[in-house]
Amino acid sequence: MGEDGRERTAIAEAVSWLFVPASRPERFERAIGAGADVVVIDLEDAVGADEKDTARDNLVRHWPGGDHVVVVVRVNALHTEHGEADLAACRRLGPDAVVLPKTESADDVAAAATAAAAPVLPLVETARGLVELGGIAAADDVVRLLFGSVDLALDLGVSADAALDTARSDLVRWSAARGLPQPVDGVSTAIRDTDAVTRSAERALAWGFGGKLCIHPTQVPLVHAAFAPTAEELAWAERVLAVESDGAAVVDGEMIDRPVVERARRIAWRRRRDGD
Repeated sequence: MGEDGRERTAIAEAVSWLFVPASRPERFERAIGAGADVVVIDLEDAVGADEKDTARDNLVRHWPGGDHVVVVVRVNALHTEHGEADLAACRRLGPDAVVLPKTESADDVAAAATAAAAPVLPLVETARGLVELGGIAAADDVVRLLFGSVDLALDLGVSADAALDTARSDLVRWSAARGLPQPVDGVSTAIRDTDAVTRSAERALAWGFGGKLCIHPTQVPLVHAAFAPTAEELAWAERVLAVESDGAAVVDGEMIDRPVVERARRIAWRRRRDGD
């Protein structure tokens, strides 16, 4: 597998995605050492309007990219005054991918990929992005879908998180239909409430997401723990895989057919991925 293939595989399998503001270059190494699968250097929401140019300069001067961790960059939205300059900087630096906020069409993906010379992680966070999700997911340069739950709630005018469940289902469904990895869930704004972070991550897993965006290093181990298979799941998977055969079999009163075996294999893969 070539270098680009390895990077895409790492992105496809990543569970924890940790944001760090580009305006705070002294935090880059701390973020890299926090244990996240992907570090997202942020030029957008985490950077004030009057700091955009300085943040981009910081990104270029203190670029931490290397083989030790997957590093991606969230640029400003494509049609903003800073988006073009951000993508040009990415073209020079060569991040593993660019996170494109407010992605609303396959054309947005193609434009960003061309400008940055990098794969694209569309951040779906508007009503229009949801409507165009099928086309976005089918775009050639997309490696995985990310869910911008906070901005989507604002765009839809909803306050209850449950109101976003249909959107979560859309991302999961279109990812599967287009052969993409499981999408990445949005952030939990709780930092000190560890129980809230865990519940949010467990819900994301239950909905079919394969990872979660994090806004603080303390959230990273909580996300990893929530996405790791439980002892009960592992024991069940081992029993299923032990009796797998071409004929009919029963484990714990459940008929073992192809979908059940595949579910067991995925649980076993999650254990290997997490290094257990």
